[in-house]
Amino acid sequence: MDGTSREARVNTAFVAVADTLTTDFDVVDLLHTLVEQCTEILDTDAGGLMLVDGDGQLQLMTSTSEGADLVEIMQIDAASGPCIECFTTGTAISVPDIQETGGRWPAFQKAALQQGFYSAHATPLKLRGQVIGTMNLFSTKRAALSERDAALGQALADVATIGILQERLVKEGNIIIEQLHFALDSRILIEQAKGMIAHSLSIDVGEAFSVLRSHARTNNLTIRYVAEEISNRRLSVRRIADEIAIVPTV
Repeated sequence: MDGTSREARVNTAFVAVADTLTTDFDVVDLLHTLVEQCTEILDTDAGGLMLVDGDGQLQLMTSTSEGADLVEIMQIDAASGPCIECFTTGTAISVPDIQETGGRWPAFQKAALQQGFYSAHATPLKLRGQVIGTMNLFSTKRAALSERDAALGQALADVATIGILQERLVKEGNIIIEQLHFALDSRILIEQAKGMIAHSLSIDVGEAFSVLRSHARTNNLTIRYVAEEISNRRLSVRRIADEIAIVPTV
């Protein structure tokens, strides 16, 4: 990638993340945009993002692939892995060769290699010392992110973190907890809706999320709202399919 192309993609990434930082921004769209843009611009193959809940436990919020999904959930279940260590220390964790991690995170090593990932980089989401989650990028190549790329990933994560916490409310801890709880509740609704869309249209869950997100953006709605409408059967999958010209597989 030449310098001009990279600069354009960096600008696009910051604009894409910043565009979500409106008064009533869609936190799920913000998080997915962050992971999606970082995965692409930092030349990795998949990514996921975890947020902490009101009990101090990490919960998976979004990912770009089922493989990343599985690796992230495994780390949460095992309470071990670079993403967990990144959260507890508040510092970025680089794993340039997962096969060479020895006994440091055996469950993570096994799961990552099974999904074809050979390197990883975990970036903390933190503001003024408060860590609220981690963004985790996975690659099928053995390589560490360059210092420049790691710094770019952290900068984008910082922008998103400010958006999540809405900086003007940071001093009010109860509001922070409420916002994170709302975001995690949204994840449950979205998973339900993705499953319904995937089943109705005979597509995979990744495509189902794209359908959900497209309908939300087209109609200027939040992804959570659309997911809730689908889950409660107030919005039919057929209507969404017709809107974006998807023909369900019979």
